[in-house]
Amino acid sequence: MTRTEFWQGNTACAEGALAAGCNFFGGYPITPSTEVAEHMAVKLPKKGGVFIQMEDEIASMASIIGAAWTGARAMTATSGPGFSLMMENIGFAVMTETPCVVINVQRGGPSTGQPTMSAQGDMMQVRFGSHGDFSIIALCPATVQEMYELTVKAFNLADKYRVPVFLMADETVGHMREKIIVPDKVERVERKPLVPGTPPFRADADLIPGFPQFGKGHHVHVTGLTHDERGYPAATNPGLHAALVKRLVDKIENARYDMADYDIINPDASRVFIAYGGPVRTVQQVMHNLKDKDIGFLRIRTVWPFPEKALAEFKNAKAFFIPEMNLGQMAREIERHVKVPVVSIPKIGGELHTPADLVKALEAHP
Repeated sequence: MTRTEFWQGNTACAEGALAAGCNFFGGYPITPSTEVAEHMAVKLPKKGGVFIQMEDEIASMASIIGAAWTGARAMTATSGPGFSLMMENIGFAVMTETPCVVINVQRGGPSTGQPTMSAQGDMMQVRFGSHGDFSIIALCPATVQEMYELTVKAFNLADKYRVPVFLMADETVGHMREKIIVPDKVERVERKPLVPGTPPFRADADLIPGFPQFGKGHHVHVTGLTHDERGYPAATNPGLHAALVKRLVDKIENARYDMADYDIINPDASRVFIAYGGPVRTVQQVMHNLKDKDIGFLRIRTVWPFPEKALAEFKNAKAFFIPEMNLGQMAREIERHVKVPVVSIPKIGGELHTPADLVKALEAHP
C-alpha cells in the first residue's frame, strides 16, 4: 500500500534501491553519502541480499561489477575522492557492458575538500572521468522523492542498456529531510537474456547484447581488453576496436531522447533558467516569487546524455541562465547547442544559491 514517510534523501535512495530489487551493495563509507551504506547494511541482509564493506572505493566498484555478472542488481555509493578512485573500474564496466548503479552524493572538491558541504563539481568527471571514448547515463535528483524514484530508474536503465548508471545527487538533497510518497511497488525492467548459442557480445539491432549470467549455463570470458563477439581479446585489430567502441557509444547516444527526462515551464519566455539537482529548488522559489511568464525554466533530471533537443523548445529565448554549484560545468555544454547568450551563475563554497543570487543575474541581463 502507498504510504507517506518523512525521510532523508540518502535514506530514500537506499529504500529506492531495495524497492528496485538491489541485492548486492559493496561500498566504503564517505561523507556525505554514508547514510546510504548504513541503511543498506541494516536492511539488505534482512531481505536476503549481501552487504559488504570493502577496503576502499576501488574494491567497492570491482565488487559490484563482479556481483552484476552473477546476476545481482548491484550498487555502490560514494562521494568526491572515492568517486575519483572508482574511475578505472567504471571504464572496465563500460567496456564489459556491466549493468550497475553508482550513487555519488557530491561534496566540495578537489581532493578531500569539503566533506560536509554541497557541490556539483563532478558533472564532467562522471561523463569523461574514465579514459577512452564512452557514454554513460547520469540522473540528478532535486527532491527526496526523486532520490527514491531516480534510484529505481537507474537500475532499470542500467539493465536495459547494459551500462553503469549514476545518480549524481548533491549534499543538499542527500541530507535534506522532507515528505515522500512511497509506492507499494515499482517498475522493474529485466535484463535481456542471451539467446542460447549466440556469442555473448553479439549485439542485436538495438546495439545491446543479451546478458549471459555466470552459473546459468554460460561460460563467458569478460575482459577490459578490446574483444570480439565471443569476449576473446583482439586488442590489435583496429577495425574491431573501432566498431566495438562506436557501438558502446551509439547504444546510449542513439537512445538519448528515449531516456530524456525534463520539465519545461513557460516555453514562450525570453529568459530561461536551466537547472539540475539542488539549484532547482532556488529556481522554483524565484519562479514562485516573480510569477513572470517571460521567465522560463528547463528543469533536467537526465543530465547525461544531455537532452539538447529540449533547448529548442524555448523558441523565443534570448538568454539562458544556468545556476550550478560549480564553476559552470554544464553551462559550457549548453553553450555548444545554442546561439543566444548563456549566463553561467556559478557558486562554490558549499552553499546553495539564494533567490537573490538568481534575481541579481536576471537584473544584470534584462
